[in-house]
Amino acid sequence: MIMSIILAAGEGTRMKSKTPKVVHRICGKPLISYIIEASQNTGSDKNIIIVGKNKGKIIEIIEDNSYKSVKLIEQPIGEEVPYGTGYAVMQAQNEINDEDTVMILNGDTPLIKDNTLKQFLSYHKQEKNDVTILTAEIDNPTGYGRIIRCDDKHTVAAIVEEKDANVDQKKIKEINSGIYCFKGNYLKKALNNLSNDNAQNEYYLTDAIKIFKKIGCKIGAYNINDNTEIMGVNTRVQLAEVESVMRKRINEEIMLSGVTIVDPMSTYIDNDVRIGRDTIVYPGVSIQGNTVIGEECIIGNNCRIVDSKIGDNVKVQISTIVESEINDNTTIGPYAYLRPKSKVGSNVKIGDFVEIKNASIGDFSKASHLAYIGDAEVGERVNIGCGVVFVNYDGKNKYKSIVKDDAFVGSNCNLVAPVIIEEKAFLAAGSTITDDVEAYALSIARARQVNKSGWVKAKKK
Repeated sequence: MIMSIILAAGEGTRMKSKTPKVVHRICGKPLISYIIEASQNTGSDKNIIIVGKNKGKIIEIIEDNSYKSVKLIEQPIGEEVPYGTGYAVMQAQNEINDEDTVMILNGDTPLIKDNTLKQFLSYHKQEKNDVTILTAEIDNPTGYGRIIRCDDKHTVAAIVEEKDANVDQKKIKEINSGIYCFKGNYLKKALNNLSNDNAQNEYYLTDAIKIFKKIGCKIGAYNINDNTEIMGVNTRVQLAEVESVMRKRINEEIMLSGVTIVDPMSTYIDNDVRIGRDTIVYPGVSIQGNTVIGEECIIGNNCRIVDSKIGDNVKVQISTIVESEINDNTTIGPYAYLRPKSKVGSNVKIGDFVEIKNASIGDFSKASHLAYIGDAEVGERVNIGCGVVFVNYDGKNKYKSIVKDDAFVGSNCNLVAPVIIEEKAFLAAGSTITDDVEAYALSIARARQVNKSGWVKAKKK
């Protein structure tokens, strides 16, 4: 059996945040989610997460994403607790079987790829190692443990920490990533022999390598080509650096699938977003959450789209769309705002400064500019004139308005809910509609115009 132990108990004090480090997000997902998914996609049958004070928020993440085969183990906290990576792994000792292949992963390294871990596991088994260390070469290895290889270059003699390295060892660029693969029986033996006799009074997993060496185990190292995969997050600066790498990776994958991103450096697309072929995404766009965009769409400059579904051949210009649906061949914006639970049909025009909330708009309807459509059901081929307001709130409760097919709502009308406008009714401009309007009727609800000649001159006198 393959099992993973994910170290996620760190409080992340250098983040200077009330939010636990592994719960911080990059490209729309918590750091810990990337590690859980990478582990599961690698084929891990059991995923143990070592948690601390952050247990509650990690439980929320697991429940929100319906992660299976995940178990949380809480690491004791207190002044007398020794801590350290070795101590964290000790908390899962009872979960390890002798015949297991155990991966040790870090909850703050979200860039590690599924395929890399698969190759890592394959190398571990192929070489028949008792332990394999995932390594990478970096130009400036200062602060990292150096990998000292044996003469055969296939096995590892030691991991030497920066403070213990001599001049020659400090020149070595191959470093320890903190990701390991162990045979279960040997890992348990090493954990039982770890010592915290050091300046920090902590148990270090790197000391297990020394124990393995003493008992004659075979220690290997799998060197990866892309050293960005082992980038960890300890500060907000590193969080931004990791997000930049992930964003570049996501944008490249989307472009290779047939989408044009005009300026990838200024385009922000979350990990779970899906975009169809021949869609063009312009600069300044932010697409978040579980958004799905169809084919041959144009997403214009500075749009923000969150958790929404957009059909084919839709054009969106400088607009915000949140938790909404838009069907094929529709145009949105500029400066439109679709709030949650908005459903816009096909061949619809939603123009500039139109706001929609919890409302459906039928096919071939249009609201060309300056309108508010809230808590409404608008049918097909309906015209919503300039300045129309669906008055849905009485200060305490919200009510629904229904405008049926082929109705015409003139400019500056107020529809005071609840109200029903039947098919092909016509609302005269400037009307405040408080009662239902029957089919084919003209409704005029405004005071008759009165012109008083000479009134201005009289006022001035």
